[in-house]
Order: sequence, then structure tokens, then C-alpha cells
Amino acid sequence: MTLHAASREALSLAEERLGEVLADAGADAATVGDELLSVVDLLDREIGLRRAVSDASATPEARTELVRRLFDGKLSEPALKVLDAVAGSRWSSPRELTDGLESLGRSALLTSAEKTGNVDTVESQLFQVARVVANHPELEKALSDLTGTADAKRTLVRGLFADKVDVVTETLVEQVVRRAKGRGVGVGLDKLVKLAAERRQRSVAYVTSANALSDEQTAQLGAKLDAIYGRPIALHVEVDPRLGGGLVVRVGDEVIDGSAAGQLAALRKRLARA
Repeated sequence: MTLHAASREALSLAEERLGEVLADAGADAATVGDELLSVVDLLDREIGLRRAVSDASATPEARTELVRRLFDGKLSEPALKVLDAVAGSRWSSPRELTDGLESLGRSALLTSAEKTGNVDTVESQLFQVARVVANHPELEKALSDLTGTADAKRTLVRGLFADKVDVVTETLVEQVVRRAKGRGVGVGLDKLVKLAAERRQRSVAYVTSANALSDEQTAQLGAKLDAIYGRPIALHVEVDPRLGGGLVVRVGDEVIDGSAAGQLAALRKRLARA
């Protein structure tokens, strides 16, 4: 998500408000997250409303009053308080307001997973869903199809993953699919994995291995990567026999290719230059 200066400041203020709201013992983080994402869906559909909520020519009070008039009695008070902060701030564009609101909804859902002790499970499930999509191009094409309806995509997601993943995982995946708009569902899912890992102040290492790793091997690899990068690293491992042997590790933009296939490719390049 790329935000300009005004939107970054607005999002920061809204995040503070969200934190205050969720710190209240009476606030249900999952409900707040669901409600904020439902508003994202509405703003995506209603261009005029999106522009009105972010209209810099209107006073903050007028924008907040508009939001209250639309959603009072339809959303919980904690969600309305977050929307007050969103509508009362200045955003660089209507689209950035919607993107910022989506970020707040995701944050609330991950907070709910933290409170129930399920954030590890959600992170792992998001990774597994991302790999399923990445390994089935026809599925990603269907989920990213601009001509497909939101309801059809939601039905497809629920048919594949309902009752198999945590409700927070399912909600986050559905939101990525609904807002993909041709940008690629896989990319959005990978961002969610990273976001979930960051909740535990960890970076993500995507590991592809020619063979399944034992628990001991996984622990050793994790310890080595922690030492290399000087921070905790969350490992997400998938098996690909086509590597022939060894591992490929990706952390951010850095790739460590210790696979047999990678070494062979490097040798071919050296021979070609000789």
C-alpha cells in the first residue's frame, strides 16, 4: 500500500484511535474489523460516497456527520469511532482513504486473532492459502478476474477454504479477493502473510526445499537466519522436488539459492561467460 504524506498522517491518527477503541474491554476486535471492511466494500461500489467522505473542501465536522448519518445504528459504536477519525482527517485521495480503511480493518482482525491466541495459526493458514493459489494459475486467474462478481468469488473462496481455516483467515482472504481488481490475488495474500508476521515483530522467510524438512532441520535453519538478519524470522516452507536438492530462501528482495538447480544454472552462466 502506497500512501502520500497526508494519507500517512491520517492513517497514523486512525491507527491510534483504533488502538484506543480495541483497548476497551467491551470492544470486539473481530466485529470492528468485519464492520470496517464492510464499509470498504461499500466505498468501492459507491464512487460518489467515497469522494464525499474524503472531500477536502468540506469541513472535518461535515464529513464526520455524513458518516454518522449513514452508519449510526448499523455499525457498532467502536467501529463508528474509528470511522469518525477516518472521515475527520485529510486524505490525499479517495482511493487512499479506502486503502487506509482496509488496513485498519485488517489490523482489527489480526488483533482479534492475537487476543484469542490464534495469530500463529492465521499466519500459517494465510501462507498455505497463498501457496495453493500460487500453485494453481487457473484459480488465481478466476479469483483475479475483473469480470467476475464479488459474490461468485466469495462463493469460490468459501467452497475451497470454509471450515478448514480460522474465520479471521477466511475473512482476510475474501477481502483480498474482492479488492484484487486484476492486481493479482497472490501478491495480496503474500502481503497478508507478511502483515501477520509483523504482528509478532518477525520478518518472513519463504523457503522452498527439494525435500520435506524435519523439525530439527527447520529449527536449525530458523536459528541461522535469525543470526544472519539479526532479527526473528518466521519460516514458511514448501516442498518442490524440481529443485533436485538443497533450498531456496527468500527474505524480502534477497534470495539465497542453495538448490541443486540453482547451482547448475549459476555454473551454466559462468561457462557461458568464459
